[in-house]
Amino acid sequence: MIEQNKSGRIPGAGTGRRRKPPAARRRTGVLLAGAAAVLVLAGAGLGSVYLRLDGNLQGVDINAQLGGDRPDDLANGSLDILVLGSDSRAGDNAAYGTDEGGARSDTAMVVHVHDGHTEASVVSIPRDTLVTRPACADSTGTTVPGARRAMFNTAYEVGGPACAVKTVEAMSGIRMDHYIEVDFTGFKKLIDELGGVEITTTRAIRDTKSHLDLAPGTHTLDGERSLALVRTRKSVGDGSDLGRIQLQQAFMKAFLAQVRSVGVFTSPTKLLGLADAATKAITPDSELDSVKELTGFARGLSGIGADQVHMITLPVVYDPRDPNRVIPLEARSQQVWAALRADRPVPASATRDAATGKADGVVR
Repeated sequence: MIEQNKSGRIPGAGTGRRRKPPAARRRTGVLLAGAAAVLVLAGAGLGSVYLRLDGNLQGVDINAQLGGDRPDDLANGSLDILVLGSDSRAGDNAAYGTDEGGARSDTAMVVHVHDGHTEASVVSIPRDTLVTRPACADSTGTTVPGARRAMFNTAYEVGGPACAVKTVEAMSGIRMDHYIEVDFTGFKKLIDELGGVEITTTRAIRDTKSHLDLAPGTHTLDGERSLALVRTRKSVGDGSDLGRIQLQQAFMKAFLAQVRSVGVFTSPTKLLGLADAATKAITPDSELDSVKELTGFARGLSGIGADQVHMITLPVVYDPRDPNRVIPLEARSQQVWAALRADRPVPASATRDAATGKADGVVR
């Protein structure tokens, strides 16, 4: 049997295909279920339609930008994916706020797929986390110096996807095998193609910023209201980004469950519509920027159900110098990263004493 490394590639083998240039389209958005979104491509029978869908995909060559100074690629059967969204308000996304020039990562999740690909651990990184950001090259190739006490989401702002990956790898000591990003408009269209996502609220959510107004009870949210839910912040918990992360995690599980429940894999028309929306919505790394590659990746995740996705937020506390920022609980955070490096579940003790945002159970 030929041995493969943890990214699924045969050691020493090239890809043998042309690299696409970095995406020219805007990479904006909230990415909650980017890794889950590609599951809609895991159905069989698309055949020649692949060629049409390939044109929707534009990749970012993270490996070429970062070179060899990265954590080891451990051959333990696991996969690590940085799932990212940005808060740009350019173009079609202008309806969600003013473009202030320069996108930042609005949502970040490290998705660790355990050996066997039947379970996953997801670690959300709050955008306001103060970190030591490494030096990164910007879009012109100029090196931007590293910084201490830099907000996590500035990594994307100064150096794009590659700098975000570099920052996560510096924090965790874990090499990211893949990168996936989705934009606001693509996110909405994907949810609408899916037929909405069903969630249950345990109390009313009324948020003037996101324009969400939900009574307690069960709701099927279309794309617009789904986007409003995952952007909601001020009206849940303590009004911090930590509370919003809890909404996002609950929504991601509901999304996964919905993909499996609507029969997309038995309906070619439904599958094609979802595949078209998904490939238009995401910006993957250059090793997933064809439908053939993306479908193979998605099939490898198809055995993971919502109940097998275990979600936590990076253990943080509010910064005593600035209550609008959070700082990692160093020992607890290292417990998280050490568990993932060893391909073990994150121990419950790792999140003890961490700030939560106090939005537990608002959405289920």
